[in-house]
Amino acid sequence: MKFATYRLPDGTVRHGEVVDGGRVTDLGPGDLSPVVAALAGGGPGSVPSGEPARALDEVTLLAPLLRPGKVLAVAANYQEHVTETGGEPIDKARISPRLFIKPATSVSGPGEEIALPSVSPSVDWEAELVAVIGSGGRDIPVEDALAHVAGYTVGNDVSARRMDYGHERDTADPAVAFFDWLNGKWLDGFAALGPYLVTADEVPDPQKLEVTLEVNGRVRQHGDTGQMIFSVAELVAFASRLMTLEPGDVLYTGTPSGVGLASGEFLSAGDEMTVRVSGLGSLVNRVR
Repeated sequence: MKFATYRLPDGTVRHGEVVDGGRVTDLGPGDLSPVVAALAGGGPGSVPSGEPARALDEVTLLAPLLRPGKVLAVAANYQEHVTETGGEPIDKARISPRLFIKPATSVSGPGEEIALPSVSPSVDWEAELVAVIGSGGRDIPVEDALAHVAGYTVGNDVSARRMDYGHERDTADPAVAFFDWLNGKWLDGFAALGPYLVTADEVPDPQKLEVTLEVNGRVRQHGDTGQMIFSVAELVAFASRLMTLEPGDVLYTGTPSGVGLASGEFLSAGDEMTVRVSGLGSLVNRVR
């Protein structure tokens, strides 16, 4: 099944199931949280509300989950991406996943404009597969981890690569460099998400998906999830050792090579980013 959160012309936010013919069957008000909760309990999701089905071009698609409880992301999870940005080859046996959290205010949806921030002149793109937690828990074994995923969607972990706060700082300090990197992940709109939540039964192997990103029609990233250093299952299991995972939490799983940082080319106002993950749809956002 494929679900969406959308806004009607009168401003009402609803969630529904996307069906054949480019239509959405109304399941109720709000985002997809009720659907995720139902899937976590083994149910099929919400039941039709009795409202008429609508064509997708009659509604405005939003992020499937508007304010997730946790927006988790992992850095440096594709070796070629690590190498292109100057990192050393990663020995998986000697490190753990590099997990961080983005605020809920960073979430943006399909078609939403992403504003260039005043604190950075160097804003970059990162195409990613995103897993949505269905059944939560702590200390989840790797072999059970995918059973805790309700579904998947497309993500763009937009990132500010250089921060300028308007005063001189000791940028040679490793702590400054680290926090600049982290702060660059937190800005409003920098966790683009959508267009749909595709249930896990439609994705038999999350390590066999193609990931691409175009900027103004030019392919900048092209990889597949089989190139991940840590698999989706390993990431879910690791995250659950650090915190209780809850239904509706989202997990960005890392980006393949081709980011702007590697070439020194960054986003400008008017640019259009399109992220595609096979079987999950296209996520389009413009920059302003």
